[in-house]
Amino acid sequence: MMQVCLNGARGAADGAMVPLSPADLARSAAEAVAAGAAEIHVHPKTPCGDDSLSSRVVGAALEAIRAVVSVPVGVTTGAWAEPDPARRVERVRSWAVLPDYASVNWHEEGAEAVAAALLDRGVGIEAGIWSGTGGARRFLASPLAPRALRVLAEVTEPPPGAAEPTARALLAELGDAHGRPLLLHGEDESAWPVLRLALGLGLDTRIGLEDVLVLPDGQRAASNAELVRAALACP
Repeated sequence: MMQVCLNGARGAADGAMVPLSPADLARSAAEAVAAGAAEIHVHPKTPCGDDSLSSRVVGAALEAIRAVVSVPVGVTTGAWAEPDPARRVERVRSWAVLPDYASVNWHEEGAEAVAAALLDRGVGIEAGIWSGTGGARRFLASPLAPRALRVLAEVTEPPPGAAEPTARALLAELGDAHGRPLLLHGEDESAWPVLRLALGLGLDTRIGLEDVLVLPDGQRAASNAELVRAALACP
């Protein structure tokens, strides 16, 4: 399964090709799905371009995307969008339009409570496990782990040239991950090496402007769809 991550925490400074508004997210999502993406992960934004968990912002993004595609759509619950753990739970419980799933970074304070709130509302959990954190240990010990939709294994800031070893170490740390499916991906310089590893191992993976701004040859990507096509063409 190839997921597309449309924008992440990036903003206007990263280039006009990064979709921010609901209309731009919808257009980018439609193009990416036409290129072969099977799922969408998005960071809903305020008009100022900041990540937000507010019901109004999340609902507007989801409704715009669902008007043009029929694949599952997930959102972030990252602490940078709402630093206070209790407030993050309140935000999830306030959503009028629900995503199909939401990513929960297990190393963040309040992850268990956010995950529980999502499950209570029937929203799937994509358990974000970052390399170099205690996320894997905390997730494996969680009573909620077996109920996760999948594990999102994220290779973040590995040493130069160590993307693949870091990814393999993260996978080893996760073990059988309570039998949950694994989606493996990297970011920036590690994005393409880790994607190739994921494909070679038969794992789900993702690509998009959240993870990387360039194509495998180093050329600037013009769109999420171009990244998806390049990913699906990887050997």
